[in-house]
Amino acid sequence: MPFINGKRLLHHAYANGYGVGAFSAHNAETVLAIIEAAEEEQSPIMIQVGQKVIQTLGMEPLKMLIDWYGRNASIPISIHLDHSREFKQTMRAIQSGFQSVMFDGSALSFEENTSLTQKVVDIARSLDIGAEGEIGKIGGTEDDITVNEKDALITTTEEAASFVKATDVDYLAVSIGTAHGIYKETPNIRFERLSEISKAVERPIVLHGGSDVPDEQVQKAISLGVAKINVDTELRQAFTYGVQKVFEENNQEFVLAHSLGSGKNYMKEKVKEKIKIFDSANKANAVLQDQ
Repeated sequence: MPFINGKRLLHHAYANGYGVGAFSAHNAETVLAIIEAAEEEQSPIMIQVGQKVIQTLGMEPLKMLIDWYGRNASIPISIHLDHSREFKQTMRAIQSGFQSVMFDGSALSFEENTSLTQKVVDIARSLDIGAEGEIGKIGGTEDDITVNEKDALITTTEEAASFVKATDVDYLAVSIGTAHGIYKETPNIRFERLSEISKAVERPIVLHGGSDVPDEQVQKAISLGVAKINVDTELRQAFTYGVQKVFEENNQEFVLAHSLGSGKNYMKEKVKEKIKIFDSANKANAVLQDQ
């Protein structure tokens, strides 16, 4: 089976200086776009199940779609629960067979966040599942969770070190100047802070809000310890543009296989583009051999 523990997937990337794309899926076509792109590039991937799709399609149905389309893949895949703010939901994902889960306690007090994240880490680890936690607030809107830009606090090195010491989380999401969504102006990743945090925690860092960040900034972040880059908005954009193109050419085209298929192909090209930027192409075999 191609599905592997998120911790093993990301630690390979972290140890070998490349990034793994954590690509958000929303329906069958987006799942196929991600898997086909990764197959063609021979890249390890994470496929993320976010809060919006849980509210609409449902967690278990999307997980089953990924299981089905990924079952014969030749590349390593981790199915990841993104931005869960409920302990109960995180446990549901673990019970459903996810290989990686994120408990996002960033809106809680430091004590509550560490306490609940530690519980998630302990349970996930006992079942050979990777666990992500977050310290600091990441701005923008994702899946109806909005953090005002002025409330998006840059994570301090002390906070990150204390959080990791208290939870022993496998990979850590921090706030270093990125935001969810498309940027109104060029983002300013705080590389000095990222470097300090990375040295202090000695484990993979997660870059949330990876859409629309300049390629060179992403690559520099990877060189400083980022091993997981979340991409959602740019993929949804590409998919929508692909669907729109069909209707621009023929507004009487009502065959969904054509319109959704065009969306899938546009998104697949965007995923391939990101894989090349993250330098994860042709890393699939190396990950599998390290199992």
